[in-house]
Amino acid sequence: QVQLVESGGGLVQPGGSLRLSCVVSGINFGDFDMAWYRQAPGKRRELVARISTSDTLNYSDSVKGRFSISRDNAKSTVYLQMDNLKPEDTAHYYCNVPQLLPPWGQGTQVTVSS
Repeated sequence: QVQLVESGGGLVQPGGSLRLSCVVSGINFGDFDMAWYRQAPGKRRELVARISTSDTLNYSDSVKGRFSISRDNAKSTVYLQMDNLKPEDTAHYYCNVPQLLPPWGQGTQVTVSS
């Protein structure tokens, strides 16, 4: 079965940076788009960024210009570089395979606060 293991979250001050990683197993990673999602307390889970198998990138308007998604097919890993973080970026972050949507992993918490 597909397993998703996210890491890299933490507490950071506004304007700071974090890099999230997600290791994926159970699929031929290079055959699928990958995406990062987030869920803030009391809000619905939302799509943050998506990368296709041909490295086409898509971002939500709220993170465009600040976040960057990338992938390493040899390591079955997708990354989310987050720069110029804002308090409204505080959320639990998850990766997933949008074409399959297997069970969610444990995610990683990102808290942006001074």
